[in-house]
Amino acid sequence: MKEDPSGQPARAPRVTLTTVARHAQVHVSTASRALSDDPAGISTDTVRRVRDLAAALGYRRDVGAAGLRTGSSRLIGVLVPRLTDLVLASIYESIDAAAGAAGYGTVVANTLDDPEHRRVRLDAMLSRRIDGVIIGDSHIGDTAAHELRARGVPYVLVMRKLEGHLSVTTDDYRGGQLAAEHLLGLGHRRVGVIAGDQLASTGRERTLGFRRAFEAAGHPLPDSSVVQSTFSTPSGLEAGNQLMRLPDPPTAVFAVHDLLALGAMGAIRDAGKRVGEDVALIGYNDLDLAATLPVPLTSVRSDLRAMGALSVDALLRTLRGEATQDVLLPPELVVRATTPALRA
Repeated sequence: MKEDPSGQPARAPRVTLTTVARHAQVHVSTASRALSDDPAGISTDTVRRVRDLAAALGYRRDVGAAGLRTGSSRLIGVLVPRLTDLVLASIYESIDAAAGAAGYGTVVANTLDDPEHRRVRLDAMLSRRIDGVIIGDSHIGDTAAHELRARGVPYVLVMRKLEGHLSVTTDDYRGGQLAAEHLLGLGHRRVGVIAGDQLASTGRERTLGFRRAFEAAGHPLPDSSVVQSTFSTPSGLEAGNQLMRLPDPPTAVFAVHDLLALGAMGAIRDAGKRVGEDVALIGYNDLDLAATLPVPLTSVRSDLRAMGALSVDALLRTLRGEATQDVLLPPELVVRATTPALRA
């Protein structure tokens, strides 16, 4: 390789779009369209020839420059409460993969489930000219979705939903019912719920589905047996301790998140009881860790990866001006060792 005057190896000439067009014997504009995400008006053979030559020559499309011409940044913003939450991390991983396959990058921000923090993070995203937003931290009373709609920024909600806004979620009400039906079938009547945040649809609907199933069976839950919390293991421990201190502690506990169930395991242990023998326990989301715990956890499964991929698909459809509708994925109860039948 030749050296430049400084003694360093000279860089190979940069392959430009003009270079690709010359080798393909087409006009530069034709080469540009052939390499775009929507090569309308160009034959399949020409598109294939241009792309094959671009790859062989080592051409890399300047997405930033393309964005300046089209008004698109090719970036999707993602708002999550915390990426340390394994549920949100799994969903984001799927979002990032699906976005990348479609030629988009992602920008993720932790909002800490705090309205002011969310506003600051959202403003920072919008200053980067993102094309759309996937919201994973929506709450009743939250204004982020309304603000994006007012600004004309495409968006979709994932995991949590709000009435009147496009969303991709699991049927959490049905998930709560599945947990209740399982415990009722095992003979449990005195149960407790670690209900999560009731301003989030996940906590609210999972709890509501569970309570209504018990009411329909003739065993309504007293309010003292339903403890609200944040979605974290320490909160699960605190809420579990509260349930175990009841005059008649529950024989079974439904936690609306697997991390809450982990905390509840500690509370059950601290009360001198054994998970899966003295107290049954059900979690939600069926994280990978659920099956590997010392006492494998029964959990309601949400297809987190499908949720992330489908939220990207819904957002891209919106960007293209296509009709979209809410997606409600079916939950599935995965039974393991923490839910034995009630002993006589």
